[in-house]
Amino acid sequence: MAEAAMGKLVTGHFPQPVLEARGLSILRDGRPLLREVDLSIRPGSFTAIMGPNGSGKSLLLRVLHGLVAPDTGSLTRGGRPVDRRVRAGQAMVFQKPVLLRRSVSANLSFALAVRGICGRERKTRVAAALAAGRLTDLARRPARVLSGGEQQRLAVARALAAMPDLLFLDEPTASLDPASTALIEDQLLAAHKSGVAIVFVTHDRGQARRLAQSIVFLQNGRVVERGPARRVLDAPRSDPARAWLDGRLYFDPFVD
Repeated sequence: MAEAAMGKLVTGHFPQPVLEARGLSILRDGRPLLREVDLSIRPGSFTAIMGPNGSGKSLLLRVLHGLVAPDTGSLTRGGRPVDRRVRAGQAMVFQKPVLLRRSVSANLSFALAVRGICGRERKTRVAAALAAGRLTDLARRPARVLSGGEQQRLAVARALAAMPDLLFLDEPTASLDPASTALIEDQLLAAHKSGVAIVFVTHDRGQARRLAQSIVFLQNGRVVERGPARRVLDAPRSDPARAWLDGRLYFDPFVD
């Protein structure tokens, strides 16, 4: 199934993009942080954004989610500029969960209420989210006393409870133990199987190999390589990707 999806990604047989970025650039204090980034996210795709520290991965994710406006370029969903209303079909999970001083269940319920989901439907979605995140037994526990892995499972469950068609995650398993990482990856694989397109930042090549269909590799704010995950990880074609995967520093000739 993953191989077939990768084939579609390469040959361009996916439907129209759920999100399309063209020429995204960001400049801060005269320094380019993102440089003419083009990216198309197809329905049901699973994309890893990789690259060295400071390459612009987290910033790109925030731009794609509409949290940071680019200085140049365009970002559209279904041909429409990404604004608050259009962004309702998206969700994002940060590296460090932002949780309310409420119970696990109440965190889920509040997030759905903000989106106008009420009554029986809200209760049904909360129950389903608890089950999907393996949090049912913790439903009444204060969210902020959960372990790091439990908090991140709640953050993922909360994002998915809104039933987005596009989910962004910024290093969702950083600093978590293997068991917690596996549980979160199970959540993401189940969401992807249901049709959610996922874009995530990771430094973990094993995780990229387990989850991603495709990889976008950044170096100093530029996309220097993209392609099927296995090909990029096993036979990178760009010098920056080869250096990073070999554990070497890469000195970019485009940077002073």
